[in-house]
Amino acid sequence: MMKVAIVGATGMVGRVMLRVLEERKLPIDEILLVASTRSVGKKINYRGKPHSVIGLEEAVNAHPNIALFSAGGETSLEWAPKFAAAGTTVIDNSSAWRMDSNKKLVVPEINADLLTKKDKIIANPNCSTIQMVMALAPLHKAFNIKRIVISTYQSITGTGVKAVEQLSNEANGKVGDMAYPHPIYENALPQCDIFMENDYTKEEMKLVNETHKIFNDSSIGITATAIRIPVVGGHSESVNLEFKNSFEVNEIRSILEQTRGVEVQDNPKKNIYPMPIEAKGKDSVFVGRIRRDKSIKNGLNLWIVSDNLRKGAATNTIQIAEYLIENRLV
Repeated sequence: MMKVAIVGATGMVGRVMLRVLEERKLPIDEILLVASTRSVGKKINYRGKPHSVIGLEEAVNAHPNIALFSAGGETSLEWAPKFAAAGTTVIDNSSAWRMDSNKKLVVPEINADLLTKKDKIIANPNCSTIQMVMALAPLHKAFNIKRIVISTYQSITGTGVKAVEQLSNEANGKVGDMAYPHPIYENALPQCDIFMENDYTKEEMKLVNETHKIFNDSSIGITATAIRIPVVGGHSESVNLEFKNSFEVNEIRSILEQTRGVEVQDNPKKNIYPMPIEAKGKDSVFVGRIRRDKSIKNGLNLWIVSDNLRKGAATNTIQIAEYLIENRLV
């Protein structure tokens, strides 16, 4: 019997997890929909049938094989160890465990082979990190990345329901709660998450630290600026790379075209390049605007787009679960 719990099932990512689970047809015998006490008893449809939301304590006592967490860092810090102690393998979508040296930070296409039965809490990387490393991992292997300069243009859905409501209110001239310190409609905010003592935001430092951990290479120089824009479909990233080794642009394109989970959309003469409006609802990472940066030796520019709620969150989490099930690690 394969029993799976979705912790945070009523949230934005939790509901996408349910949608992805239905699409991918995991061999699940029983699903538990879990949320905070205020949501207990609510009904959510899964595979055409209503399921009642249960609380965290009840879910732990049910001993699921896998628990997919998307309920925030504080909930993960408190409850993931309780699930793990009960024998459940937790795959956590928050930032709580990502930089814990004893926890694996996993993008299945890159490093799922690190997982073992002993890994009871597994961290899902940040959405903006996932889509970038999906494209960069094979290039790093081939040409050895020396430095990365990142500018992100991130969807409001990465902030949550409150941000979606703020954009809708502002677009319709309504006054309401603010998810951001400034208006987001017809605006761009050079702030994703809070500022840290080094004047970078937490989101920017996630791109730095998580990339180092996933690549197991802290020698790469990385700097990032994360920008929030009034877009719903997904995150976009302008990524400038400096390699240690020489390359040809056609080699870059060929490697990316052969990378599982990556789709190349790169025909500028026909105005073909990735856009969040077309990435929405899809699991691929889309790469375009592939061109040499002639201002430095071995420089390259890429434009990387992906649906942050899917590959950037729900889908990556579920792909980890698939790997665990397929390899009998749970």
